[in-house]
Amino acid sequence: MGKKYQRRVSDLIRTHLTDLLERKVNDPRLEMVTITDVAVTPDALRADVYFSVLGGADAQAEVQAGLESAAGWLRRELGRRLRLRNTPKLVFHYDPSLERGEHIASILEELGLGDDEEEYTPEAG
Repeated sequence: MGKKYQRRVSDLIRTHLTDLLERKVNDPRLEMVTITDVAVTPDALRADVYFSVLGGADAQAEVQAGLESAAGWLRRELGRRLRLRNTPKLVFHYDPSLERGEHIASILEELGLGDDEEEYTPEAG
């Protein structure tokens, strides 16, 4: 499979997973989950799905369990929507990038380098 096709399949899976999680899943553990990225292997047999959730390690573990519990159903629904030769197996991984970004933003705010900087207005000469 070419890189362009691989990227397109990854984007389609991410889009449809996000839609399924927002509209169809009834599991309360999966209410606040965000799919940040999907990486499909070159043979399209596996899709590494990266997710993020606000909260601590408990929330992360709960969402991980909920996603793994719903993996078969999500894969079947993706197969119906995408009509690929092989629907990839979904493997879920926690993505700490949002948490890391939030931590960096709080550090910048403590240093006084946050978003509340004064706006620059040039003086008329």
